[in-house]
Amino acid sequence: MGVYTGQELKIELANQCMLDTWGKGNNVIGKTYTEVLPELHNQEIFEQARNVLTTGIPFHAKNQRVDIVIENILTPHYFNYSFTPLFDTDGKIYGVMNTGADVTDLNTARQQVEETEERLRLAIDAAGLGTYEADLATNAILTSGNFHAIWGTNESVTKDDLVQKIHPDDLQLRDKALKDSDVTGTMFYEVRIKAGNGLWRWVRINGRISKDAKGKPVTLIGIVQDITEQKKNAEDLKKVVDEQTSALKRSNEDLLQFANVVSHDLKEPVRKIGIFNTILKSNLGDKLDQKDLIYLEKVQNSTKRMSSIIDGVLNYSTLNKSGHPVEKTNLDAIIDNIKTDLELVIQEKQAILVVDSLPEIDGATILLHQLFYNLIHNALKFSKPDNPPRVIISGSKIMIENLDHVRIVIKDNGVGFDSKNALKIFNAFERLHSKDEFEGTGLGLALCKKITERHHGTIEALGNQNDGAEFIVCLPLQQKNNIL
Repeated sequence: MGVYTGQELKIELANQCMLDTWGKGNNVIGKTYTEVLPELHNQEIFEQARNVLTTGIPFHAKNQRVDIVIENILTPHYFNYSFTPLFDTDGKIYGVMNTGADVTDLNTARQQVEETEERLRLAIDAAGLGTYEADLATNAILTSGNFHAIWGTNESVTKDDLVQKIHPDDLQLRDKALKDSDVTGTMFYEVRIKAGNGLWRWVRINGRISKDAKGKPVTLIGIVQDITEQKKNAEDLKKVVDEQTSALKRSNEDLLQFANVVSHDLKEPVRKIGIFNTILKSNLGDKLDQKDLIYLEKVQNSTKRMSSIIDGVLNYSTLNKSGHPVEKTNLDAIIDNIKTDLELVIQEKQAILVVDSLPEIDGATILLHQLFYNLIHNALKFSKPDNPPRVIISGSKIMIENLDHVRIVIKDNGVGFDSKNALKIFNAFERLHSKDEFEGTGLGLALCKKITERHHGTIEALGNQNDGAEFIVCLPLQQKNNIL
């Protein structure tokens, strides 16, 4: 509050709030209004005060902007203020009383709300959304945005108007959503509606219910969205997925049929080639010179290799043909059986196997036997000619994603491999060594990876050229399903 007298508006009184608002210090009494606040000279507020002093008619302003210099910076403020004329005992005007309230913060907040609402309106319009607010007591509906364009309605719309537009088969979806909203406080459903052009279109309705102090639902506020194109795209995508799934199924069936053909039709001719090659070698006996023997040996080796490739393709392609029951599997027993299977190779190469005690796990025993057989057989096969194989199999329990696993490491002292091929070696038919160096199909490690993943585990390879290889298999101790 302040009191100013005379035509020059001499400041007679200014309370602390007014002094703080001006920001000119406390030494202002006796100075003129324009002397203290020269920045107001060309603003409306100065003339408003002079007019009251001249006419005797009070002036009131609300949310009026006034720019005041604070710390040498012209800063906008907003006030609710009044100028009231002051009369002496003779009824003459001798001054004005100025009262006001600084509403700058309130005005700034209001502007921010308005800007936010405008940005929201723009976003809603840009997204093609319509908004609505329904009074649950009167069923009156306020709408904005693209609401009427989506529903094909006019500016005056009722709940019954909207319900009548819903496809009869979809009314139960709306009824269920309304029933659920009594519990959740939110509403969501998708239905078909008959648009203005008479065609059926899909819409998505979202809403939230507001309640009064007694918990009674009073208002439903939400948005509506035309999702016809989304539905069409989803149907088209489903059709493509179904077609590709069908094609993949046919491809898998063809692969299994091919595997059976390979198993039954190709193995027999290969077996006969081997038999007749042996008979030929036996019958000719001394008539064969060294070169002939070399050729016959090559035929025999090629026959063995072809038979091995056929078995590999069959094992790899039929792994997913049917599920395998999960059972408690003794890994120590599996390793012992594999050592028996490879007894001749171990003796021939004077190999040394060092094996830790391994835990019992859930798994398909036949697949786990195949997994570790391939890994151990590889460790023996890829050995250095002048260095007996040494294979160390160790195991430890670890936690992976809060599940107990066993980490099994199979480490050898063989020829190893270039570390840049650590992932490549698990690809089907991938060979890092020529068939003249080491026999094989290139399917063994691919099969290991497939079996490991089927058990929801992992396998990785570490190694360096001429410095041995290390394969790390992590398997969960327990499986969630009864079939793998």
